[in-house]
Amino acid sequence: MNIKTFRAFQSRNYRLFFAGQSISLMGTWMQRTAIYWIIYMQTHSAFMLGLSVFATQFPSFLFSLVGGTIADRYNRFKVLLLTQIISMIQAFILTLIVIFTNYSVAELLFLSVLLGIVNAFDVPARQSLVHVMVDRKEDVGNAIALNSSMVNLARLIGPAVAGIVLETLGAGVCFMLNALSFIAVIASLLMMHLPVYIPQAHTQKMLRDLKDGLHYLKSTPSLGVLVLLLSLISLCVLPYATLFPIIAKETLGGDASIYGYLNSCVGIGAFCGALLLASLKDTCNRRKLLIIATVLFGSGLLLFSLTDTLQLAFIFAALTGFGMMLHITIINTLLQTTSSSEMRGRVISYFAMAFFGMQPLGALFIGTISHYIGAPKTLFLEGCIALIIIALFSPYLLGKKI
Repeated sequence: MNIKTFRAFQSRNYRLFFAGQSISLMGTWMQRTAIYWIIYMQTHSAFMLGLSVFATQFPSFLFSLVGGTIADRYNRFKVLLLTQIISMIQAFILTLIVIFTNYSVAELLFLSVLLGIVNAFDVPARQSLVHVMVDRKEDVGNAIALNSSMVNLARLIGPAVAGIVLETLGAGVCFMLNALSFIAVIASLLMMHLPVYIPQAHTQKMLRDLKDGLHYLKSTPSLGVLVLLLSLISLCVLPYATLFPIIAKETLGGDASIYGYLNSCVGIGAFCGALLLASLKDTCNRRKLLIIATVLFGSGLLLFSLTDTLQLAFIFAALTGFGMMLHITIINTLLQTTSSSEMRGRVISYFAMAFFGMQPLGALFIGTISHYIGAPKTLFLEGCIALIIIALFSPYLLGKKI
């Protein structure tokens, strides 16, 4: 790691964005950890854990293509500002319900659906706005990698803090801290000096824009393969964390703190992977690295599923996070840096659809399987599937079948 690892910080707008998002994302991970834990403690059901992930992420699948088109047609800054404000309101409502009412799981799921809809518009706008935030376009790849380090630094700290807060102060405080954390990102957005937005004339309907995005992916197989790969991994492998409350409680004999620490260990590995990506030279063959990352991801899950020792579980969770983060971020980087500027929002919307849309379906599937064969065996199966998928896709990633 050297000074070039942080070269995107030379851009003032990106520094502001990074600082604000870092604080906000810690709150986001605190809320996510608290939601899953209290749902499991109320229901003791692997299926309900899967359903909670489904409620949060499936709306992103339904609306992400519309969100990508909105990001291409309108001012991305204003779209992002609006989604952050609505997300803050959602967190405040969640706080009030949990602290002052005898809430039910149904209410938590409803608010999760609302957040999922907001995220469908937030992700394409936020991801594609990075190109405007950095002063030098050659720093875009570095900024994307630093974004991943930011997300995973938050994943490292947020769940660990959430576990402690859950045990001492309760879930309501987790949700309140998340609501307050949005002040940081909203303030950072308002302090930016972005280029003046120039509206573009749109001569065709939004549905036509959506079809053009799909046609673009079909006609650019090097990008289409990446979206398909992410879709399969998101469906079959990425929902592994859905089972963490069960592993923490039943396999490791722990409590909310252990659950938080498991998520934080994933964050440690992912943060290290993000720093590695940020340090790479532009000449690095990211497609080969993607293959290696997916092998590490699958291997980490296999090892994690086979241990009932706390220390080893932490180590293998970190390895899993390392491979997972590299897998997701490399695909994101390749999509953003090789797609045309006029199609970037729609390409990112397909990325969001693959990432956020397939996971909830997979979470329901994984939760159902775990109900019958148990969480450890389900995690082992997910690790095997990851290795099989990357073995099938390797010839396409290396350009031998494109």
